[in-house]
Amino acid sequence: MKDKPLVSIVIPVYNEEKVITDCLKSLKEQSWQNPEIIIVDDGSTDESPQIVKAFGVTLLKQNHKGPGPARNLGAKRAKGQVLVFVDADMTFEKNFVKDLVSPVIKGQTIGTFSKNEMVKNQDNIWSRCWNINKNLPEDRMIPQDYPSHAPVFRAILKTEFDSVGGFEVSGQYTDDWSLSRKLGKDSTLAPGAYYYHANPSSLGEVWKQARWIGKNEFISGSLLRQIRSLIFYSLSVSLLVGIYKSIIRNKTQFIVFKLIYDFGIWVSVIKSFFGERKAK
Repeated sequence: MKDKPLVSIVIPVYNEEKVITDCLKSLKEQSWQNPEIIIVDDGSTDESPQIVKAFGVTLLKQNHKGPGPARNLGAKRAKGQVLVFVDADMTFEKNFVKDLVSPVIKGQTIGTFSKNEMVKNQDNIWSRCWNINKNLPEDRMIPQDYPSHAPVFRAILKTEFDSVGGFEVSGQYTDDWSLSRKLGKDSTLAPGAYYYHANPSSLGEVWKQARWIGKNEFISGSLLRQIRSLIFYSLSVSLLVGIYKSIIRNKTQFIVFKLIYDFGIWVSVIKSFFGERKAK
């Protein structure tokens, strides 16, 4: 591959008016010059499309279908040889794109991920509770000892992406894992590539995210998993775990967090019996 191929950055957007400005500003300041930035508006009802227009990037629109279909639409219109998939609530260190795509350009791999996903709002109590719940340090979303392969592609050769028809379009939390399944390959670690992602910062956001997570296949994808999840996220188990971790981590607020989070998961599992829509 030539030294400086065109890189296309695809970002699905659904009601992201509070965060999309910071995301685009950090992409515009990348050391990798002139990437193609494609925003796919997934049926937003806020001011997201108007904000995006001011940045002079490509703006595509679709009815609300979820991030998988949005990424597929962006990739279909992309001109780059390398695709990069990020979210609207992320911001990036200056060398993020360069570090992320370097192994792909050198022919070392078909695609990469970064485990240097740092917590943007670690001073927020509910963000800290989110990481306590996931048994992570307060400043990282992915542990430092994470393996060097992952089921999620942040960057991938467009030819490989196109060869399997892109992402599955179920709208589930795990849609972005579908490329590795279809390709039969995982992404490989790109050293460096630091970026920042905010955890839910209010109990309302915790509830909304838990409801979405609860729809994924590993929690409510089969009858056995549904039954197991109803037990695991039940009130009694949630309260016991909440009290235990609040004492161990010296965060009394974690009890409230755990009850809200687990109840959100539990509600999603219950509604999965009635065919609730999987997308956000």
